[in-house]
Amino acid sequence: MSGRPPRVVRLSLRPALVLGVAVLLGLAMFCWPLFAHPQPGGAGHTTDAPFVFMATLPVLMLVVLAELSDGGIDAKALALLGVLSAVNAGLRPLGAGTGGIELVFFLLVLAGRVFGPGFGFVLGSTSLFTSALLTAGVGPWLPFQMLASSLIGLGAGLLPRRARGKAEIALLVAYGVFAAYFFGLLMSLWSWPFLAGASLGGDTAGLGFVPGAPLAENLHRFAVFTVLTSTLGWDTGRAVTNAVAIVLLGPAVLAVLRRAARRAAFDAPVTFDQP
Repeated sequence: MSGRPPRVVRLSLRPALVLGVAVLLGLAMFCWPLFAHPQPGGAGHTTDAPFVFMATLPVLMLVVLAELSDGGIDAKALALLGVLSAVNAGLRPLGAGTGGIELVFFLLVLAGRVFGPGFGFVLGSTSLFTSALLTAGVGPWLPFQMLASSLIGLGAGLLPRRARGKAEIALLVAYGVFAAYFFGLLMSLWSWPFLAGASLGGDTAGLGFVPGAPLAENLHRFAVFTVLTSTLGWDTGRAVTNAVAIVLLGPAVLAVLRRAARRAAFDAPVTFDQP
């Protein structure tokens, strides 16, 4: 298949700037404990998570409203977003995260690849939000899951566009594996300063966050913590799931998504006949 894939959410300057700000704010939400001095404790993020949640949704709304005002997104794109969010919400309970088996990221990567970074960013948040409602997974972790998934969808849309066939599948497999570990790394980072000390017997294991310690020391502690608690288990299972799903189902799903995009004619210019 030749030709440039359609961009369901066509990013002009304004929404591109909004997405850039959203990415920076999202990374700051995950990394701020490394540059601040929060007190360890199990309830550390339960107070700020609602505010993160309230900050996440307006960013998504800004993307949608900016595109609506510029004619970059229409009813067909919104309908497609709803369908894929519902499909992802239905896929998530199949594995329920057991051993890292999660199919939600497989479809997110493929949709971001086909429909572009703007659509991938919004789909990442709507998918996790919808699936959380379906699986009763609403909690202080949800805003951070939404942000991490949005970054994964955004990155999938920014992958090189020229690759096709086996080269494209190989590229998506590599990105799916990266996305699995990236998601686990971010989710470990948001909870580590507040859970490591309480759940692992204080700092006796050398894994806890130490307020005021040098950045390099805390990064070393975090690296050991995430490898032992997430990377070797859940993240690796998620990476294997993504790779196997993309290899087995990727070509067929990509073909279906691209056919849907062509039939919807997202890139077709709007013209009006003379009366």
